[in-house]
Amino acid sequence: MSLYAVIMAGGVGSRFWPRSRRSHPKQFLDVFGQASLIQNTFARLQPLVEAEHVLVVTHADYVGKTREHLPAVPAGNILGEPVARNTAPCIALATAKLIAQDPDATMVVLPADHLIANVERFHRVLRVAVKAAQGAGDGPAPLVTIGIRPTHPETGYGYIQFDADGDLDGVRDDGPADAPRPHQVLTFAEKPDVQTAERFLDAGDFLWNSGMFIWRADAILAAFERYLPKVYKLFAPLASEFGTDREAAAIADAYNRSPKISIDYGIMEQADSVLVVPGSFGWSDVGDWRAVHELSEQDDAGNRAEGNVILKDTSRSFARSADGRLLVLVGMQDAVVVDTGDAVLVCHREQAQKVKDIVDFLGVHGMEDYV
Repeated sequence: MSLYAVIMAGGVGSRFWPRSRRSHPKQFLDVFGQASLIQNTFARLQPLVEAEHVLVVTHADYVGKTREHLPAVPAGNILGEPVARNTAPCIALATAKLIAQDPDATMVVLPADHLIANVERFHRVLRVAVKAAQGAGDGPAPLVTIGIRPTHPETGYGYIQFDADGDLDGVRDDGPADAPRPHQVLTFAEKPDVQTAERFLDAGDFLWNSGMFIWRADAILAAFERYLPKVYKLFAPLASEFGTDREAAAIADAYNRSPKISIDYGIMEQADSVLVVPGSFGWSDVGDWRAVHELSEQDDAGNRAEGNVILKDTSRSFARSADGRLLVLVGMQDAVVVDTGDAVLVCHREQAQKVKDIVDFLGVHGMEDYV
């Protein structure tokens, strides 16, 4: 079976305001180094997935920008969503494309804007997940996800409970006892409060939900038919529309009629045969400015400064200036200050997730130039 990758790149990343805007969303930002987040995602798929086997699903407004950032990906493999409908329709669209192109495909589905520090370890986990997803014997092929071994009681992630004692024959590579291997998923848990997250961590059989999935195209198509029949009826017929003059209209019609639903809620939490491969490879979903600060190299006072910045009696803070403008912080602790020339964000580091609320406020009050 041929291996394909589907990069989900339709979001805006409003918690990265004011750098992330509708015209230039999070996945196109160079948050760490010179390359954008989507470029880093594409790069770490190599050499496991050929560039010709990479698909990107993004908003229709970002198709051109995606082609600029990923010139090695064939133009026909970059699919535009007319409206956002969450991850299930996004994956249904990519599945229809692959069923038309290669019905025997195995798909690796992953977000465009995550950070993975240890690519070699990620590849080890991914190889095991791919082998597990291809199935063994005559039974139905499982749906596979990657779980991250938690390092602290995080309340910003969903969790996956797995059968820590079970060992699935025929789907693990030969190797040491700590080699990655798949386990049966017992349950999915929503983002917990602190006490519940601490209990998950102490239990030892819970993982962070990474939002990365591996499955055969025919297996996920069958899952759509069983668990999300409305989405299946809308998107499965698209397989015959790709490459025709009806393609754009057919995709638009499917999206306009589709429910807004995540793949986790719509399928993964309902499916009978779901496996998870635990991994530890320096993963983060880089969800907000606090995460950027924590993942960046810091000075002795725990500060990260970018651009023309002066820090005086300041600690545990992140500051970024724009266009050479001087930015000065005095007597600040746990601050985030981001200047983009036309807007300045100042917030407490622990309140960084609430930046999304400001973006919503701007939109409601007609301040579209800043969104």
